[in-house]
Amino acid sequence: MTSVEICAGAGGQSLGLERAGFDHEALVEIDDACCATLRSNRPDWNVLHGDVTRFDGRPYFGVDLLAGGVPCPPFSVAGDQLGEDDERDLFPHALRLTEEMRPRAVMLENVRGFLDPDFSSYRERLFDSFRALGYQPDIKLFNASDFGVPQLRPRVVIVALQPEDVEHFRWPEKLPGAAPTVGDTLVDLMAENGWRHAERWSAGAQAIAPTIVGGSKKHGGPDLGPSRARKAWAQLGVEGGTIAEFAPERDFIGNPRLTVRMVARVQGFPDDWHFTGRKTAAYRQVGNAFPPPVAEAVGRSIAQMFELAAVRSVMVA
Repeated sequence: MTSVEICAGAGGQSLGLERAGFDHEALVEIDDACCATLRSNRPDWNVLHGDVTRFDGRPYFGVDLLAGGVPCPPFSVAGDQLGEDDERDLFPHALRLTEEMRPRAVMLENVRGFLDPDFSSYRERLFDSFRALGYQPDIKLFNASDFGVPQLRPRVVIVALQPEDVEHFRWPEKLPGAAPTVGDTLVDLMAENGWRHAERWSAGAQAIAPTIVGGSKKHGGPDLGPSRARKAWAQLGVEGGTIAEFAPERDFIGNPRLTVRMVARVQGFPDDWHFTGRKTAAYRQVGNAFPPPVAEAVGRSIAQMFELAAVRSVMVA
């Protein structure tokens, strides 16, 4: 199965789709630090550093999946929810690329705010545009915690399918059981410099995390979000004002800060996924990512759809 991904970021969706069985023919990303991260982790991937508004999809005609995490600020509270009036709205280019590539399926993710009533007419126009291209769109809200990620992180996923595939598609079901807690997820990283109170800290952090906030180049630094988010982190025994370079030392007293590696684990990244750049750039990449386990779950549903359609085709023949 082949895929092209736009707005690939630091690879959250890319990694999840790879796990689901997709081979990336191209990954388009405008941020140089994110491109460096993608190339560092997967030297064989075709990473294209550039603006998706100038990306020509025609050389990838017939790809199985067009995927992307189009920018969320047009629909997020932090981004003033300007919708189509925001210059960062890239849904029109996702539609253009759908027409140029004619993929078998389209998968786009965004923030929960995309479902707000204020954007109902925008959603309907978007879906009408997909229908005009011959695709049947559907939309679903997922919580990352339903797929083993230790934070809530609600994300909207849009899937647009060709009519013959629709009957074979099923949205992924949540995993059984509760998501791991922050304490259980991070206790080994908190203890890597010999911190004596790591186990005690873990016992007091037995809940999932608030949603990680990555910020943008213009707004947001290496911290865990606005005051409300920091209060929620404080209840888990974490100082959210800044990101740490290293885990607590042996005799550290107080609420520890998270390192980039800790935040990445809370986002669902494996520990061997390296983020390039200094602390602020690396944290921003992690904070803006689509959790790989959620992308994998949706990707597997699309892959299963392909398999069921193929079986049906053979039976009919």
